[in-house]
Amino acid sequence: MIPAQFEYSRPAGVQEAVRALAEGGEDAKVLAGGQSLIPMLRMRLAVPSLVVDLGGVVEMRGVRDDGDALVIGAMTTHDQVLRDPLVHEHAPLVVQATSTVADRQVRHMGTFGGSLAHADAAGDLPSVAVALDATFDIEGPGGRRTVPAGEFFVDYLTSAVSPDEVLVSVRVPKLTGWGTHYEKFNRVAQAWALVGVAAAVRRSGQTIEDARVALTSMGPTPVRARGVEEALIGAPATAEVVNAAADRAGEGTEPSSDVSASGEYRLHLARVLTGRAVAAAGGL
Repeated sequence: MIPAQFEYSRPAGVQEAVRALAEGGEDAKVLAGGQSLIPMLRMRLAVPSLVVDLGGVVEMRGVRDDGDALVIGAMTTHDQVLRDPLVHEHAPLVVQATSTVADRQVRHMGTFGGSLAHADAAGDLPSVAVALDATFDIEGPGGRRTVPAGEFFVDYLTSAVSPDEVLVSVRVPKLTGWGTHYEKFNRVAQAWALVGVAAAVRRSGQTIEDARVALTSMGPTPVRARGVEEALIGAPATAEVVNAAADRAGEGTEPSSDVSASGEYRLHLARVLTGRAVAAAGGL
């Protein structure tokens, strides 16, 4: 199909983008990589009055070291994230999840921030952001504010970014000495995850000192598996402990039933995949 007619703006800076959104009102849409928005435009599921293209905002691209964290620009493509040595060194969980996003063509166009701001519960990166306790820098007419990952994902396809705001960058804490792994199950290659698990484990000898686990596609937003973490922290690093902890993966979740899978099947997948992800992250 052909999209409905709309105005087009390509700002050169963040402030210019914010002004354009303010002028466009609630019917304005931000274009980042376009891998979600363009199909919606073509099917007329989105009919904006104005499209603000962030492709010219250079300051929103790239990865930089900021002490105890990496700052990843929202317009950094998935491919750029995958090739960045800082991300490989300090945020391997981001690399592991990003490498599973769609296919190479999408990863060359899709952006790190665009994927997160889209807030799809079946997306791979939201659960990673939650597991890593990432924070989001958002710019709007009132200035810049920072939102923790636990508050950023509000509902299905709804984030904390208001219609007149722009996600500028994501701050990802470095996990030195941690093992990480992203495990997901999908029916066919490049399909959305039926369930995914982002896991990070820190060991001291044969003891699990700390653990972070977050689930993909187990509710309208990514879910932190607190019950699993509680069962792991301070416990021996054994397969028996991991399997028992993984049985708690369904606590606090709201898995949906749809044409792809039933809620009961998603619960089963969450337990199985959590066991695999935690075992891999913990070196078991």
